[in-house]
Amino acid sequence: MSERRICRVLGQHRSTQRKVPRGADDEQALSEDIIALAKQYGRYGYRRVTALLCHAGWTVNHKRVERIWRREGLKVPQKQPKRGRLWLNDGSCIRLRPEYPGHVWAYDFVEGRTHDGRKFRSSARSA
Repeated sequence: MSERRICRVLGQHRSTQRKVPRGADDEQALSEDIIALAKQYGRYGYRRVTALLCHAGWTVNHKRVERIWRREGLKVPQKQPKRGRLWLNDGSCIRLRPEYPGHVWAYDFVEGRTHDGRKFRSSARSA
């Protein structure tokens, strides 16, 4: 059968049959370097790793690094959430109990106004 007919039946373009796919010679070494950089710099993504690779002497663009990044299953870990409030939703307050003198500190701000309307604040610290 002809190439045209087979490609028409399979629903493929003929150009995909003519081009022989070839992998890059340095793909394995590049993958190892990307994995090493991802381990060393855990919070860096593929864009920053691409910059590090270019600085190290690799001639590579971000699309190739992203393809290898996804193939190797690399991910940037999620940021840890900020610490929660000191109080709960029911209005109660969880306070740190002092275990020794000077363990728990408190700041108290007193605010007032002078006779001409300017604001002033004073603070007091207690242990």
